[in-house]
Amino acid sequence: MGDTTPFPSPAAIARAELLTRERFVYEGETLEDALAPESARRRALDAALEEVQAGATTPSIEWRRQFSLLLGLERLLSEDEPHLVDGTVLSAHQVDALSGTLTALLAEAQRNGANGNGASASASANGNGNGNGNGVLEPVRLASAAIPGEEDEEDEEDDEEEPQDWRDEDATEDEQQLPEQPLDPNADRRFWFEHAPGAGKTVAALGFVEGSRTGGVLILTHRRNLVDQFNGELRDRGYRDRIHAPLLDGQDAANGPVTVETYQWFVRNAGRVSDAYTIVICDEAHTALGEKTSAAIRRWAGPVFVGMTATGALIARHVTDLFPTQTSRFDLAQAARRGVISPLRCIRIPPGPGVRTIAKVPLRRGEVDTEFDQEMLAELLDQTPFNVAIADLYKTRFNGVPGIVYSAGVRHAYNVAQSFRDLGMKAMAVSGETPKRELARILADYESGKIDVLVNAQLLAEGWNSARATICMHLAPTASKRIYQQRVGRVTRRHPGKEAGIVVDFVHPATKHDDPVVTLHSLLDRDVYRGGAIVVGPVRRGRGRRVRVERRVLPVTPDPERRAEVFERELWRIAVEHLDYGEQHVWAALAGARVAPSGWRRAKAMLHFDRGGELKRRFLLTALQRNRNAQLRLRALQEIAASRDAEAFDTAIDIMAGWPRDERREGVKIMLQALAERRIGRRDQANAWIWRMAEYTRDVHEEYAVQRWPETKRLLGLLVNSSGAAHARNARRLAHASRKEDRRLSAALLAAALAHTPEAEEALRGARTRMARKPAALARELLRNFPKGRRGNKRRRRRTGGAAGAPAGGAADDAVVATTTLELDEGPSGADDDHTAEPVLDGAAGPEAAFDDPEAPDDDDFDASDDDDDQDDDDLDDDDGDVDDDFDEPDELEDDESDSGDDAEAA
Repeated sequence: MGDTTPFPSPAAIARAELLTRERFVYEGETLEDALAPESARRRALDAALEEVQAGATTPSIEWRRQFSLLLGLERLLSEDEPHLVDGTVLSAHQVDALSGTLTALLAEAQRNGANGNGASASASANGNGNGNGNGVLEPVRLASAAIPGEEDEEDEEDDEEEPQDWRDEDATEDEQQLPEQPLDPNADRRFWFEHAPGAGKTVAALGFVEGSRTGGVLILTHRRNLVDQFNGELRDRGYRDRIHAPLLDGQDAANGPVTVETYQWFVRNAGRVSDAYTIVICDEAHTALGEKTSAAIRRWAGPVFVGMTATGALIARHVTDLFPTQTSRFDLAQAARRGVISPLRCIRIPPGPGVRTIAKVPLRRGEVDTEFDQEMLAELLDQTPFNVAIADLYKTRFNGVPGIVYSAGVRHAYNVAQSFRDLGMKAMAVSGETPKRELARILADYESGKIDVLVNAQLLAEGWNSARATICMHLAPTASKRIYQQRVGRVTRRHPGKEAGIVVDFVHPATKHDDPVVTLHSLLDRDVYRGGAIVVGPVRRGRGRRVRVERRVLPVTPDPERRAEVFERELWRIAVEHLDYGEQHVWAALAGARVAPSGWRRAKAMLHFDRGGELKRRFLLTALQRNRNAQLRLRALQEIAASRDAEAFDTAIDIMAGWPRDERREGVKIMLQALAERRIGRRDQANAWIWRMAEYTRDVHEEYAVQRWPETKRLLGLLVNSSGAAHARNARRLAHASRKEDRRLSAALLAAALAHTPEAEEALRGARTRMARKPAALARELLRNFPKGRRGNKRRRRRTGGAAGAPAGGAADDAVVATTTLELDEGPSGADDDHTAEPVLDGAAGPEAAFDDPEAPDDDDFDASDDDDDQDDDDLDDDDGDVDDDFDEPDELEDDESDSGDDAEAA
């Protein structure tokens, strides 16, 4: 039909509208726009006028199949607010399903109209409409693959068989090529849309009913009780007059009959169903993927098939195998965000030791997806203690809240319901064995509030709707995302007083998405689990929340990168005790590196479950090594010293080597104090630790030794400035000189000595070993060499000045302390800068006063620890094989006398 074809008269258009009960020109449209040549609406009008001229009183089946739904959807979507007969306004996602189908139908009509002079309606109905009007395909001449001008004449004839340019190594001679699969002629007229459970798929299906006023509508569902539910919906929405008995064997009705039947009925009557049905709506389209049902749908090439499901993308055998074109998608997350369905909360509860793990339950692959073996699952879960515990849990947490419990089998459902009733709850079990009337009565009692808990195996997982249902308890786990989402869909309907649907998963809180058991978080691919929190949907605070929301979270995604992001983002809210052992160490390391002073106690409290102390050790060592706060590093060092962990103690001393000078000095004081107060590790370990730390603070001990004994300067200078044999002799000379001094000065001399050759190192090691027979005493002596800070003077000044009734001399003492100034003791003349002494307080009693810490314990305070050490100490041989007793009690007595002399001089 060319552009010069005249437009029909208004009278002719009116007669066509009367026949088809559809509008061809809408208000505000012009004939040129509405009835453009070769448009779908113009072709529908021309075909209708031909039937009017032929004397038809109702549209033919061919016209209804090709144009009834197309014109009806255009009419419905042309309204400002598309609505049903009873005034129900279609929501945006329902309109999307209708408009997507209309777009696909218009595209198909455009393709058919563009093929030559257009395919006839009957050819299209038979699947043979390909553009030449007679249903015969003309052979297509293929382009030559040769270079232009060099084509061979022999190539014009097609070879009987195309040659194969490769050979399969695995193929055998006995293998035969499989026959080509038959074409699917009606695939372009099969569509599907995905809407979340509770989002109103039934209302969207009634939109197609409203869009087809003359063509019949056949609605197929998978259960008989859903047939009654659909018929009830049709009556409630104003389509009572269009409900019709099944049309078979050529029966016809042009008033848009609507029939609701099951897939089983459709398979039994395949080939007999009347062509008066121009639209077939497949409810729960994933259930139509069985071999018999899908074959029957493919053989019926006439009507438009519309599949609707909530789980099209969650099954192994995808819906697109049967319904190639998807017209709309409105998943669970979108529906919850838009407020179409209720938000969903989730609680994970470990099954407990009474129930064995389901890891031994095998997975069985079905026609649609994979699921646990139901018989073995029922045998595993149907235990009286477990059923009683579930009933007690429901009563404790959700008493009076309506819910649905999914069990493992029919027998398990009745046992669980009995356990609920024994605790005083209103519960009933239903199954496929329940008589139809009794089932209707139980469901009605549930709606009215006479029953609060319905227990079933899988009967109420699809199709049944109750806005009152709030709790969805997966007592029997499932490995099928399709089944899981269908279960969850029972609690997504909005209801007055219902803040959110609550999903209960019986899994460990840290279960990841790669676990066979499907959870709400794996279904929605969430990264973090937090007990009782909103998983999908808007958060509305203070509106009837029925569960407590936990503060701590757990990463549940199996992706390592996303789990690392959760650790970065939620470090201080992670429930560490539920993580894997390796991730617990990862958390301890991150926490040690990033903890702040205000969060120190909290970080330690999060490791309260660590009985062996390995995580706490990892936390403290990482804090020593990577934390930027110097105070926290020293605090971690104090806790490591207090733990008496020899391995951690040794690692901490290694880490201290890289600290700044002042911080390292404070760390050595902490570790020496710990060695002086308690026994840590073996005696040889303690000896090595003490001298390693003495090396870290060599300058401190050198300053004390130089001030105490001026000869020290010369001995150390000779040792440093010599080499070879002379260096070893000087080392032995210093070691011999140290043996003639008291223990404190001897330890300072050996700590300040630095050897450059193995012989010198051996001489110093022997002297140090003799000194370290009592590690606690040696640690105390080295600890006393550290200079006192000004903090102690301030504390003493405040304590003296604040005493009530102090004598008159106290004021003078305060004045002396207040006017104290620091002076430098340059030491002997000609001393090098390396041996410059530390500041000394004026008025101090000799050089020891600057180093002798009044808070440091005396030897007498550690008699008990010394006695313990003495029990394990044996006489050590020196380099010459003689027993050295020079550093026993006489040295201690000499040291005590010198200390008492210093105290007297200071007084």
